[in-house]
Amino acid sequence: MTALTRELTAIVSDAFAAEGLSAEFGTVKRSDRPDLAQFQCNGALPAAKQAKTNPRALATKVADRLKQNPIFAKVEIAGPGFINLDLTDEALAARVAAVSKDDRLGAPETGTGKTMVIDYGGPNVAKPMHVGHLRSAIIGDSLKRLFRANGWKVIGDVHLGDWGLQMGQLISEVELRGMAPIYFDANFTGPYPDESPVTMDDLEVLYPAASAACKADPARLELARKATAELQAGRPGYMALWKHFFAVSEKGLKREYGSLGIEFDLWNGEASVDPLIPPMIDDLKARGIAEESEGALVIQISEPDDKKEMPPLILLKSDGAALYGTTDLATIVDRVKSFDPDFILYVVDQRQHGHFEQVFRGARKSGLAGKAELEHAGFGTMNGPDGKPFKTRAGGVMKLFDLIAMTTDAAKARIAEAGLGADYPVEEQEDIAQKVGIAALKFADLSNWRLTDYIFDLDRFTKFEGKTGPYLQYAAVRIRSILRKAEEQGFVTAPPVVRSAVERALVLKILALPEAMESAEEKRAPNFLCEYVFELAQEFSRFYAEHHILSEPDADLRAARLGLCALTLAVLTKALDLLGIEVPTRM
Repeated sequence: MTALTRELTAIVSDAFAAEGLSAEFGTVKRSDRPDLAQFQCNGALPAAKQAKTNPRALATKVADRLKQNPIFAKVEIAGPGFINLDLTDEALAARVAAVSKDDRLGAPETGTGKTMVIDYGGPNVAKPMHVGHLRSAIIGDSLKRLFRANGWKVIGDVHLGDWGLQMGQLISEVELRGMAPIYFDANFTGPYPDESPVTMDDLEVLYPAASAACKADPARLELARKATAELQAGRPGYMALWKHFFAVSEKGLKREYGSLGIEFDLWNGEASVDPLIPPMIDDLKARGIAEESEGALVIQISEPDDKKEMPPLILLKSDGAALYGTTDLATIVDRVKSFDPDFILYVVDQRQHGHFEQVFRGARKSGLAGKAELEHAGFGTMNGPDGKPFKTRAGGVMKLFDLIAMTTDAAKARIAEAGLGADYPVEEQEDIAQKVGIAALKFADLSNWRLTDYIFDLDRFTKFEGKTGPYLQYAAVRIRSILRKAEEQGFVTAPPVVRSAVERALVLKILALPEAMESAEEKRAPNFLCEYVFELAQEFSRFYAEHHILSEPDADLRAARLGLCALTLAVLTKALDLLGIEVPTRM
């Protein structure tokens, strides 16, 4: 379906064209002053400047043409030449009825025929997830859902860190502790055990110890580097250990992501593209793209119009070691070959922006990106009350599992305080608390413009009033309760009608969903959806407060209002689903 503002833009653009002016002047948007008009077009001012005529006179000519269209209840000129537009209630009812019959609820089709890969997550193997991994996961998952809803074919990749020095540190630590001697026996030919010699709990102890030892002792660091080189060269025992590290970590990561309702299509890591690096390097050398500089192999990526120094992208250090940039470039090669994407989006901390600029320039200069547009969607940090990155009370980095548990406990307390579901089965109470806690966490994050930092305030996030995830869940549950009671009483629903100002406002907000989805896609910013769904819930609250629904004696009017309830619920739950927020059946 066509978004309402697009439909109106087409109509107004034709009116400008009929006056011999560019159709580009006919852009229509929702009014900045909804108390004066529903929609507005400001094109008469620049059009008049180009035509060297009076803008109000020009706007009047365009308005006269628009008044002939029965879709408009009002066409007025304001100020120096702004065109204000209101639709008839019949036109609004017709369009909202069409939306109610559309399984996609009018979602835009911006991605039809297009493929994208979205890179989000990025945790390291063998390390527990912590709060620093939260924003990438939540923002990336929401953008994946949004792009899919807008018609894109989307592949989500967690892109694990599984092939660097930390692997050599772990392998050497396991050897030094004598935990699994068979993997270090050069005479052993296999097969190696199927069961891992280490658990996730072991890894949580081994990695910090190995990392600290390597920082303190150059000889220990050299041992880790040697193990890393032998792993990457394919030493069988080390490869077998690495596979155990990966499998154990993947199980834990899936538990953490699963508790957030986040999934990935690919569980690839840096190691998956390691075989692609040598042929990629040979190709770049052969084509003269890669060159030697101070003993290293680099791609020069600076441009004549650069306003700041742009260092080269280092492919291989002087000792022949590959870097993160090399792996990221090989990952682009792999994605282009596997999926032929139109777009690759990286949802990674904004502090990595310089790195991605280097990689993207290298990919474009070398032609390795193919037709794919490359983009980094950065984000700020989640901070504690002190304005610094969120920590535990003891000052350490909080594990993501502990943060989720803390949020769920806060949700339980808030639900009990509100007196909700006290007589429900314990299992259902636990499920509701989990959903409410996750909603609080996600909405608090996503409602901020992604590049801004925000303060973690659990007390505010879990409230059932104000701009919070729990408030929106409760709004949806309340509508669901109305519809359930209507069904129990044998009431029917019918297409919505517009007979009052609050119904009109609610219908207009429902019809704004496609625009919110387009804006969120264009800016890679779920906060546009958060703002939309909160405003939708507020409009429904006004409608609910002003009109009888179940108690309405007029059967036709009651059916139409129930139809409006049903459509509001559908749009509300769809928008929340795009944010990764699940609505409980009841509260």
